[in-house]
Amino acid sequence: MKNDFEEYLHYLKIERGLSENTILSYRRDLTSYLLFLEKANVTSWDDISRYFILDFLEQMKQDNKSSATIIRMISSLRRFHQFLRQERYAEADPMQHIDTPKKQQHLPQTLSVEEVERIIEAPDTTTILGIRDRTILEVMYATGLRVSELINLKLDNLHLSLGLLQTVGKGDKERIVPLGDTAISWVEQYLDEVRPSLVLKANEDQGYLFLNYQGTGFSRQGIWKNLKVYVVEAGITKEVTPHTLRHSFATHLLENGADLRVVQELLGHADISTTQIYTHISKKRMTDVYKQYFPRA
Repeated sequence: MKNDFEEYLHYLKIERGLSENTILSYRRDLTSYLLFLEKANVTSWDDISRYFILDFLEQMKQDNKSSATIIRMISSLRRFHQFLRQERYAEADPMQHIDTPKKQQHLPQTLSVEEVERIIEAPDTTTILGIRDRTILEVMYATGLRVSELINLKLDNLHLSLGLLQTVGKGDKERIVPLGDTAISWVEQYLDEVRPSLVLKANEDQGYLFLNYQGTGFSRQGIWKNLKVYVVEAGITKEVTPHTLRHSFATHLLENGADLRVVQELLGHADISTTQIYTHISKKRMTDVYKQYFPRA
């Protein structure tokens, strides 16, 4: 059974062409599923019934897994068992009669323009790391990049004379994103005054735009930890993650009249329904402002 599992991951990489992050997500989900099978002494895919799957999902609930995690697991199991049946490793698909619960829609946390500015201005730009961090924050807010897209930016992805940068998002889809004048100015200062001294600390220059103090590319955790420091320094008590700047980027565009299709393209969303959640945020803010300032509200 473990061989079939590894073959499935190979199929996702070679035939489906999924990204490493997506494959890692499938691996995590299905590894916990295989552990459950092992504890139950299951030795054949055909021994798994619909009720067995329901027991596994119930176990996840008892382990206090979130509804989003359970929904993702159901999706992973559905695709995995379809593969097993398609390749004739199993006679039946136990997921056929398993319903996917509706996902609870939570409006993402966003910041006001003033709060974003306070965070962006928090780094000490009299130091080289302060200039670097200011540049990172400017680019994050100016583009709405995912943190994975940000840390994988390379020098040849920049087209500063055109005010653009290239990035590769989910599903290895490439897109072009505009970069505002302020962000361009900071990127140019960072490239001239900071990056060369950081590169000297590394054995080789791998071409990443943003480098840590060791002269190598950033990790997701490195970006998150730095941001957390500046959120505190800015005196903001909200829970802020790199994705919060992405949400704020999209919300501020819509609040200022941007077309939803344009925001979808900028964010790299495959489906416009994903982008539409930001219209709910804008409407909620409009309602809040109305209630606060209209005398008869």
